[in-house]
Amino acid sequence: MDEIGADHRLSDDVLETLGQLRRGTRKASGRPFAERPLGGAQIELVRLLRRNPGLSVAEAAGRLGVAANTVSTLVRQLVDDGVIERVADEADRRVARLVLSDEARARVEVWRDRRSVIVGQALSSLTGEDRARIEAALPALSRLASALAAAGSEGEGQ
Repeated sequence: MDEIGADHRLSDDVLETLGQLRRGTRKASGRPFAERPLGGAQIELVRLLRRNPGLSVAEAAGRLGVAANTVSTLVRQLVDDGVIERVADEADRRVARLVLSDEARARVEVWRDRRSVIVGQALSSLTGEDRARIEAALPALSRLASALAAAGSEGEGQ
């Protein structure tokens, strides 16, 4: 197999494996808002705001690697659902800062803890060699994620 064919196969294998990991984790841990399931992009924004409360729409868009109008749409939906609150910036009242509602924060933290336990249990079922290989692969996967984010940023202007 030539190098291009090998890269294509590796690409397919990476995407399939990551999809299986996400689906397996989601199936085992459920969703933080079962009564009103959030889409993938909404969950990403909620997770971002849990880790970084007080971001503006533009800052959230930059961190997620999407257009600001995309985040604005997500915020509008999540504000309507009571998941996110807009808070005026202390220094510039024209800027809205985004935070999770108290109820949403509590639900997301329970969900995060549940996911962490589930993944930890699954990892502990693997051999030490498998765990070491996964740990060793994390920096390369992080660089892959950065390369994909950069490629996505370049494609936005087209």
